[in-house]
Amino acid sequence: MSLLVLLQDVVQAAVDLAPLAKLGAALAAGIVTFGAGLGISKIASSALESSARQPEIADKAQTSMLISAAFVEGVSLFALVVCLLIGIA
Repeated sequence: MSLLVLLQDVVQAAVDLAPLAKLGAALAAGIVTFGAGLGISKIASSALESSARQPEIADKAQTSMLISAAFVEGVSLFALVVCLLIGIA
């Protein structure tokens, strides 16, 4: 019987913390967006700097920049989806 009481307490605690979970998901979504913006801007900055120093590798730098930016964007999109799922649930 004590296991049932324990499970009821756990469920009640989860219900009480639901608004905090939504707040946490909203804050996490903002942090993810900010971090993705910083990451992509750093990638672009480095690619432009390398192109300015060695113009002959501009094509390779641009290709590497686009691939890296796509990876950062993909990870940030995945994190945003997880945050939205937490916020909606």
